Amino acid sequence: MATSTLDATRAELALLVLYLNKAEARDKICRAIQYGSKYLSEGQPGTAQNVERTTALARKVFRLVKFVNDLHALISPPSPGSPLPLVLLGKSKNALLSTFFFLDQIVWAGRTGIFKNKDRTEQIGRISLFCWMGSSVCTTLLEIGELGRLSASITKLQKEMKQADKYDEQYLHKLKQSNERLLSLIKSSMDIVVAIGLLQLAPKKITPRVTGAFGFITSLISCYQLLPAPTHKKTA
Repeated sequence: MATSTLDATRAELALLVLYLNKAEARDKICRAIQYGSKYLSEGQPGTAQNVERTTALARKVFRLVKFVNDLHALISPPSPGSPLPLVLLGKSKNALLSTFFFLDQIVWAGRTGIFKNKDRTEQIGRISLFCWMGSSVCTTLLEIGELGRLSASITKLQKEMKQADKYDEQYLHKLKQSNERLLSLIKSSMDIVVAIGLLQLAPKKITPRVTGAFGFITSLISCYQLLPAPTHKKTA
């Protein structure tokens, strides 16, 4: 019994190590700290705001040269059978995200003192946030379109299946994809609100506390999405 408990603990720790070794996972954990601190500070000076600002600056280091990922996705061929509107939305999202990450490096250089023009740094920072908001809008529309396609596919499978085949592997896979798409839709929709808050486009309605709350929730969703898939051992 003690050996099996120890083995289970080792397996769980191995998964945790695997998770924390991902730069993306560490970034999203820091993002949760950043927006959680923003929620607590309510935009007022103090310890929570200091934590928010230092964490936000530290996160930019995790994202250095990250624009290459979306640049690669931008020039890669689309998935076979994808409708043209969804392909265009996907490519627009990649272009906007790549631009956001590229400009974010200039913002990091400005806030660390490497780039000396403070006003230009702030201008570039706003442009980068608009790019991120645009990519979130594209992601939202893309997920809606993909959910529509999955819904039609699931309905078709349901008509073809018998009652005995209710838990058909293909059907369950489609349901899993649908749930993942729905979660991504919720996240991207909430990220639009976060971007509006950061840009202060509606300061009376989307306050620092609202921005912090939405950002914290989307950070937790991102952390969940990055969890390694559980391994199921077969029993004899």
